[in-house]
Amino acid sequence: MNIYTALIDDAGLFPPTSLHMDEALDRNRRDLERGSPVLTHRFLCPASRLDRLRGMSFRPRRIGLIADTTRLPSFDDLPVDFVEARLPPDSSVEGLAGTFDLPANVRLFVEVEPRKLGITVPVGVGLKVRCGGSNAEAFPAVEHLAGFIRHCVEHDIPFKATAGLHHAVRHFDPSLGVDRHGFLNLVLAVCEAVDGRDPVPVLRSTDVGHLVRLAQAVAADTAKRARRLLVSYGSCSTSTPLEDLHTLGLIKETP
Repeated sequence: MNIYTALIDDAGLFPPTSLHMDEALDRNRRDLERGSPVLTHRFLCPASRLDRLRGMSFRPRRIGLIADTTRLPSFDDLPVDFVEARLPPDSSVEGLAGTFDLPANVRLFVEVEPRKLGITVPVGVGLKVRCGGSNAEAFPAVEHLAGFIRHCVEHDIPFKATAGLHHAVRHFDPSLGVDRHGFLNLVLAVCEAVDGRDPVPVLRSTDVGHLVRLAQAVAADTAKRARRLLVSYGSCSTSTPLEDLHTLGLIKETP
């Protein structure tokens, strides 16, 4: 498989883009019509805004539901692929998973702190890692993110990523005074871990040429397992990642 196929979920409702519902759905519709294979066309929507979504004339083909309410509303009438929930303090993934009664075709992804290893994950449940946010403290250290990736690879745990992955390659953000993780770095780090290598150097790299060469050399079997584990990541922009990959020569389609 192409390592970038169905990589990017549509997080247009979330910061920093924070589109209005009608604007976000209109963008999702346009993206669906263009049909980029890099986009999942999965629309990430907070549970608290499902009623607003239902009232719109256009409905996404796929939905990722973000559990931002104490009790999930019914979503039987909507094409929900998965539910994402943040792990409360002093709770276990198993304990939180037991509070959800989801259809068999809807997977739960539990957001955890990447520095907390040794997490027991029930069969059928995935993890979620936050790679950034509105302040420097929200960006996990390379070592912590690498440890999270290794844990998922070693225990065959599927995971999603969110926040902070605005561009393909790791770079310094002067507004926050922090290095932002790159989504290409993340994908390649999973590939490195799958092949039994340390993901830290790739996560830390800002060498564009080196990362492109690594990406072009990923074996098909490695790519397949890496993307089975790294399900997708949420991006508030659906055009910038495509522009980056096109500029780097890693995809041929024009954004």
